[in-house]
Amino acid sequence: MKALQEHLNKWLLLYVLLAMGLGLLVGYPNAAWTTKNSNTVKNLTTLAVFFIIYPMMINLKLEALLQVGKNVKELLLTVVFNFVWAPLIGWILAKLFLTDPLLSLGFLLVMVVPCSSMSIGYTGLAEGNLELATVAVALSFVLAVVAVPLWMSVFAANYQVPVPIYDMLMSILEVLIAPMILGYLTRLLLTRWLGEKKFSQLRPLFPSLSLLAMYGIVFMIFFSKATMIVNKWQTVLLLLVPNGLFIAITLFVMTWVNRRLGVSYRDNMAIVFASTGKNNGTAIAIATMAFSPLVAIPAATMPIFQILFLVLYLKMAGWLRGYFGERHTETASMQGAS
Repeated sequence: MKALQEHLNKWLLLYVLLAMGLGLLVGYPNAAWTTKNSNTVKNLTTLAVFFIIYPMMINLKLEALLQVGKNVKELLLTVVFNFVWAPLIGWILAKLFLTDPLLSLGFLLVMVVPCSSMSIGYTGLAEGNLELATVAVALSFVLAVVAVPLWMSVFAANYQVPVPIYDMLMSILEVLIAPMILGYLTRLLLTRWLGEKKFSQLRPLFPSLSLLAMYGIVFMIFFSKATMIVNKWQTVLLLLVPNGLFIAITLFVMTWVNRRLGVSYRDNMAIVFASTGKNNGTAIAIATMAFSPLVAIPAATMPIFQILFLVLYLKMAGWLRGYFGERHTETASMQGAS
């Protein structure tokens, strides 16, 4: 199990690229099936996200979540990066690189939606603070109910933007609360059945399962969006610059600010992933309900850049530990990547 975990970590970027390519190759000629079975595709994607988070939650001690409330500075940083920095830097990038008003509006919508539940998975893979990431994701969903319509009213004063509160609540239930409860129950059962010592020997298995599920969701994203990516490749390329710059600048600035403020490596990983990884599904839902399909394109293409940049940041875990002045006291799961 340890060897499997090290192998998946070492070849993480290669497997992600393979999943992207395979998704396009399989999805494009089967576009009719994808359209006809959109609910099935959506359910499979949700299931993949669930199995990214669930194994992480088995290694999570829920008792530790009660201590996260004391991390006021870290939670405040996450809120500021999510709902102040992202909209403002997004507005500047849209002004500089996008001329189509609908594409600009769609890009700005992505900037103001809450962080993705995938942030918890990335944090776990980087051996970051899972408890902080979990609370940060939940808090961002709550604040988004106010922040999304507020920012969109600023960016699109002539539109009344409906916020899919029910969809957001269901998303929290499906990919955060349910995996948390099942993970906690699984941990209890395994520790009682095997004992703490034998359970600790199983721990490398759970990040491996999360990685496999992550490859699955990468495949599903590119499989479901293959036609749009191929047929509108010019638009995808147009969005390459603002999307790429947003993620790159945000990762750099957050890492520098966090280190200057004395944030630990584990907390930095939670803050970074919870602030950079956007919930594109929520953005697509709002765009579809309120505007035209063109507004949804930035949200549909953002995962292409988001996955690549966040995986690259994940691969830098060894270097980042040194940057934050920390050393691993035991063999890290990410050592195989360095």
